[in-house]
Amino acid sequence: GCGAGGAGVPAFYTPTGAGTIYAKGGIPIQFANESGGQAVDVASSPRETRIFDGVEYVMEHSLRPDVSLVKARVADTDGNLVFSGTARNSNPDAAMAGKLTLAEAEEIVPAGTLTPDEIHLSGVFVHKVIQATINDKPIERLRLSDQNNNKQGTSGIKGGRGRIMRRAAKEFRSGMYVNLGIGMPTMASNYIPDDVVIQLQAENGLMGIGPYPDTEDEADPDMINAGKETITHLPGASAFSSSASFSMIRGSHIDLTILGGLQCSASGDLANWIVPGKLIKGMGGAMDLVCAPGARVVVTMDHTAKDGTPKILDRCTLPLTGHNVVDRIITDMCVFDVDKAGGTGLTLVEIAPGISVEDVKKATACDFKVVPEPVPLMDDE
Repeated sequence: GCGAGGAGVPAFYTPTGAGTIYAKGGIPIQFANESGGQAVDVASSPRETRIFDGVEYVMEHSLRPDVSLVKARVADTDGNLVFSGTARNSNPDAAMAGKLTLAEAEEIVPAGTLTPDEIHLSGVFVHKVIQATINDKPIERLRLSDQNNNKQGTSGIKGGRGRIMRRAAKEFRSGMYVNLGIGMPTMASNYIPDDVVIQLQAENGLMGIGPYPDTEDEADPDMINAGKETITHLPGASAFSSSASFSMIRGSHIDLTILGGLQCSASGDLANWIVPGKLIKGMGGAMDLVCAPGARVVVTMDHTAKDGTPKILDRCTLPLTGHNVVDRIITDMCVFDVDKAGGTGLTLVEIAPGISVEDVKKATACDFKVVPEPVPLMDDE
């Protein structure tokens, strides 16, 4: 919204959130004090929607803050800014949108010191430059690679979750641009075959994610993923703003998205961001990723909750992240293909060793079809 606001666009249409409570209204904004966080006192209103080329889009108003505060690595005395790595994130967009933009910089240099090609944001958007006096950058989530076996935290992961990661890695094809969610999806990248080369995107502003750093000294607070974990970048990587990142996503330039889920439905609905009555942290980039037209979405999750409750249902009972968006579900028990366009439901296409079709039926709260026997097996090791 900031990028559009800075460009003088008052509102725009996006596929993000179509068919969910984001568009229909009902997101909790304030809970009633006496309800203990259960009863909603104030909820979001419905948003205007329109159909373009057969796809539903949601109208989003742009943001024009009175004051924008941004942080740059270098500024010159004309207000031109240079950012570092993934620390660029939303800074350029916020600067463009602000009626008054104050830029704090680690270093201020005379105008002319920076070449035009070095500058990430023109000083036309910046009203005042301030010398930063505190430049400590604490690392919120230090993640280091496992140098003993070259697996980033996957050593010793066996059983169902290891099976899910190994199977998810088979979704990758050389040349793909891929976005991976936090947890099992990210760890699946450790099982990419040597002959498969992909580009991993971080929606906070990096294409070409590399391994976690080997040592703490190599960790860079300006090089993190969307989960705030320390990362490295591969040769040929590029850094960009959050708005450019989400243009890649909403514009359907990302070939594959793999993310976790709380629930999936037989029609391809996904719920993975709200549990009623609990703290709402927001949907992150998940809603953008799964709602992009033409996106291929693979969900990795345990087949049932810890109490044995099915997580694959006829209809999701939790608020949706996306409506009719899932192409494939990979669990510890099996792999389902989803006919999200045709509406014919789920088809079991692979099954875990030692698991029967009857076992899957007992753990699944919706009907599904099965490929002809024998059902192909998921790899166990």
